Amino acid sequence: MGTPTTVGQLDPTSPDAPVAAHHGDPLREQRTLLTGAAIVDRSHRGVLALTGPERLTFLHNLTTQHLTSLADGQGTRTLVLSPHGHIEHELWLAELDGTLWVDVEPGTVDDLVAFLTKMRFFTQVEIKPADLVLYSVVGPGALAAVGRLGVAVPAEPDVLPVPEAKFHTGSVPPRPTSVYGLCPLPGGGFLRRHALGDIPVVDLLLPAATAEQTLAELDLPRAGLWAYEAVRAAAKQARVGVDTDHRTLPSEVDLTAVAVHLEKGCYRGQETVARVHHLGRPPRALRLLHLDGIGTDELPAKGTEVTADGRTVGFVGTAARHGELGPIALAVMKRNISGETPLSAGESTAAIDPD
Repeated sequence: MGTPTTVGQLDPTSPDAPVAAHHGDPLREQRTLLTGAAIVDRSHRGVLALTGPERLTFLHNLTTQHLTSLADGQGTRTLVLSPHGHIEHELWLAELDGTLWVDVEPGTVDDLVAFLTKMRFFTQVEIKPADLVLYSVVGPGALAAVGRLGVAVPAEPDVLPVPEAKFHTGSVPPRPTSVYGLCPLPGGGFLRRHALGDIPVVDLLLPAATAEQTLAELDLPRAGLWAYEAVRAAAKQARVGVDTDHRTLPSEVDLTAVAVHLEKGCYRGQETVARVHHLGRPPRALRLLHLDGIGTDELPAKGTEVTADGRTVGFVGTAARHGELGPIALAVMKRNISGETPLSAGESTAAIDPD
C-alpha cells in the first residue's frame, strides 16, 4: 500500500497536515474511490458534543438552519454567518440520544467554541470537546462495505428544493432543508450517509480508542486526502475555508439548499441572505475550472487569482489532479464571466467546465 505521506511533510502550514495526503499512489487511490471503496482519514476535523435541553434551540437561533424539529437519528448542516452574511463556519450536525454532535473544518473548533460560549448566556446547553474521530468510506462499494459492521445503512439524504426568488410565505416547510440519515454503531459512535456527486460517502464518527479496530472490520484499502479532495472538487462541492474567502455568501458556493432555511426566524446575517436570494443573482459563483499548461508538480495554490485580460475575476480554492478530468480547480468567480472567456490561474490557462 505504500508509506503514508502527510500533507504536513509537504506544507506544514496546511490545516490538513495531520492526515495522510496519499498512501503511495494518489491516482490509483482516486480510481478506487471512483470504482470501488476505500477509507479516507479525516480525523483532523474538530468534533464537539452539545448537551442540555436547549441545545437545538440554541443553535437554531444562531445559525442558518431550521433546527428545532431536528429529530433523534437525523443529521443536517448549518452555517454561522458574520453580521453581513458572510460564511464563518460550516457545522455538520447529528442528533442522537440527547446529544447534538457537531463536526467542523480542521483548525476552526477553538474559534467556534469561543463564539458559542460567548453567545450562550443563560441557555441550558453544555459545549464540550468530543473524543470522536471521523473517517469516510467513499466509493460505489461504500454502502455494502459498511454493512459488514452489522448495521443498516441509512437512506439517501433528503434535500428540499430551493424556492424561487420572491417565493410565497410557507413555501419552505418548518424542518431542516437537508436531512442526513444516521445510525449508531455497536462499538460507540455513529455513521451518516451523504455523497460527493454520484459517489456515495459514509462518514464514521468513532471513539478514538477503538477506531482502528472498527476500521479493520471493513477490510478496505486506504486512500489519502488528495484523492478525496479531487473527487470532491469534480463534484463541485465547496469546502468552507478552502473554497471560500472572508466575504463569501452561502448562495455563491451552492450551500443554500443544504444549510440555509429561507423562512426561519432571525439569525446573524439573515438580512443579506434574504436580500441576495430575492434579487436572484449573487455577485459571484462557484465554478469548476479545467487547467492547462502546468508542470508536473505545479498546481495553483489556494488564493491564486483568476484573471481575464489582466483583470482579477476570482480566486482558486481547491486545485487537484483528477484521474479522468486532468488538472482541475474550484474557483469563486464573478457570475457574469462566461465559459467562452479566456482565463488564467497563476501560470495556467483555464476554462470553465461547460457542465
